[in-house]
Amino acid sequence: MDCTVHKLVADVAVLADRQVLLVRYQDTRNYDGQRGWFLPDDYLMFVEHPDEAAARILREQVGMTAPRITLDHVESFGGGTTAWHLIFHYKATLRDTLPVTVGPNVLAAQWFPLNGLPVVAEMAHEGWARDVLQRMQTRS
Repeated sequence: MDCTVHKLVADVAVLADRQVLLVRYQDTRNYDGQRGWFLPDDYLMFVEHPDEAAARILREQVGMTAPRITLDHVESFGGGTTAWHLIFHYKATLRDTLPVTVGPNVLAAQWFPLNGLPVVAEMAHEGWARDVLQRMQTRS
């Protein structure tokens, strides 16, 4: 990502049987150098619609096609020396957990119980995925 003015990102909370799928990345340069567990996410490609990005992220990162991926909410932040971030938070709800096929930059993918998420220290961006999931649960 070459732009330092704004960053357009989509992530997908894949939920099944009171569990969520989290990933860890090998090359973290596009993830602010953060290590730890993330919701599957990526930058939007040039002129890519966020809905298309969400489907691509699941397909490329975890080898999954969800029958229905819906936009849950949009988050905007930035200021100071950081670029403006516009994050499209998507949700895909499945009946059962599915096997995962990790993509080229995914170090690990794992299903976690919603009431047994990794501790904040093991999550990227100080547990940002926890915050996103919590906001999704309060909106349901």
